[in-house]
Amino acid sequence: MPLLTVGQSVLPAVRKQKDVEAVLATPYTYMVLLGGHLGQLKPLVDLAGQHGKKVLLHADLIDGLKNDEYAAEFLCQSIRPAGLISTRSTVIGRTKKNGLIAIQRLFLIDSDAIEHSYTLLEKTQPDYIEVLPGIMPDMIREVKERSGIPIIAGGLIRTAGDVSNALAAGASAITTSRKELWQNFSTGNEL
Repeated sequence: MPLLTVGQSVLPAVRKQKDVEAVLATPYTYMVLLGGHLGQLKPLVDLAGQHGKKVLLHADLIDGLKNDEYAAEFLCQSIRPAGLISTRSTVIGRTKKNGLIAIQRLFLIDSDAIEHSYTLLEKTQPDYIEVLPGIMPDMIREVKERSGIPIIAGGLIRTAGDVSNALAAGASAITTSRKELWQNFSTGNEL
């Protein structure tokens, strides 16, 4: 399994080209691209690669592409990000078959959803799990303990305290679109 979070406890999450360009000026290796138009993906992934950056692409949020295993195959073969993030088990399976980092996104909305997620995780065995919202330390701890899979916390992380709490609960990293958190943790303020 690729260790994408070694030395990087914050994964900048971006939506637009100007935000991708902002990450290029940081010391981070990995970034999360939260979708975008299908025609813009390859140039953005290539731009990142030219600057030594690796893109984790959120497959569920791409405009102009159905979110299924065929779309995942296209993304893996044609766009070539470092990995895909998805809620769909078929996308995770196809990502793993292509040797890319597979990140299963889970929404922690209620007890039934969480129990269903554990069953799904046994089947998909992703490289990482992204739990949302990422501001629930007890749930981060539980999912990590029950699954044995490294956790990335995302969603509603707004402060350095939120980052600290998620990491202290066992998250390997957090995702955030808040540039101030990228800056705080890229200047040696990492925990």
